[in-house]
Amino acid sequence: MAAKTAQSKPGGLSDRTSDIILAVIAIFIAFLVAYPLYYVLVASVSNPYDVYAGKTFLLPSGFTMDGYKSVFADDNLLTGFLNSVKYTVIGTIFSVVMIYLTAYPLSVKNLPGRKWISIFFIITMYFGGGLIPTYLVVKNTGLIDNIWALFLPGGVAVGNMIIVRNYFENSIPSSLIEAAKIDGASQWKTFYSVVVPLSKPIMAVMVVYSMVAYWNDWFTALIYLPGQAKAPLPLVLRNILIKSSVTAAQASTISGGYAELNKMTEMIKFSSIIVAALPMLIIYPFVQKYFEKGMMAGAVKG
Repeated sequence: MAAKTAQSKPGGLSDRTSDIILAVIAIFIAFLVAYPLYYVLVASVSNPYDVYAGKTFLLPSGFTMDGYKSVFADDNLLTGFLNSVKYTVIGTIFSVVMIYLTAYPLSVKNLPGRKWISIFFIITMYFGGGLIPTYLVVKNTGLIDNIWALFLPGGVAVGNMIIVRNYFENSIPSSLIEAAKIDGASQWKTFYSVVVPLSKPIMAVMVVYSMVAYWNDWFTALIYLPGQAKAPLPLVLRNILIKSSVTAAQASTISGGYAELNKMTEMIKFSSIIVAALPMLIIYPFVQKYFEKGMMAGAVKG
């Protein structure tokens, strides 16, 4: 008896037809998600006037690299890039360590006061003092113009901590922890010998979240790190764009000068987005295989 190539339920679609429909929907959604970034990439090497005239869709129009040349010509770009790498590495390590040190005790169900400690953390997700009180706290603790001002005030991302806590509760067998205790392991020994090695998927998720957050953060540096020497890359790119916009405004009194400088400002805008996003786009594929597994496991509430 020949095997059926497609099966269907009464009143429903065949398996093959369903797969085709789902594939088409997935491709369409992927296009919607990816096209904006692709459009920015194309616009960054196109004539801005053609972009705003709607002539740029899939391929560059009036190809030019002037935007990238202006961005990379700034002397502060390399310093900003190195600062961003430093802040991202330090901040990611600090954030992941703090999340783990907070999530693991809260995953222990017999921890005294566990409920009230969890409520305290959750309250901080919805209520805060605001920018001015936070700035005064940072100032009075002597962290102005200190890179630790970027890390200490938000050292524990509560939402991420809850995800990690749920992962510890639901994905790490309690029998392994009990076996470690029976063998005489302390809480610290159990933590770094059993819990940490078994939580690499969720750790990869937290690393990605923290890396993206610290890499894109420019406002915190703007508030707490005066001067260009410690500015991260996004802040440097912002300053380049502002400087270009100011120059264009000053040139508005010159015949033809404003149009050309405004054109350059638009090219710098698109080029800056690509320069800022490219490092994260390169790194993400290397941790993507852990992302879905860790995120789904950490999102389940026990």
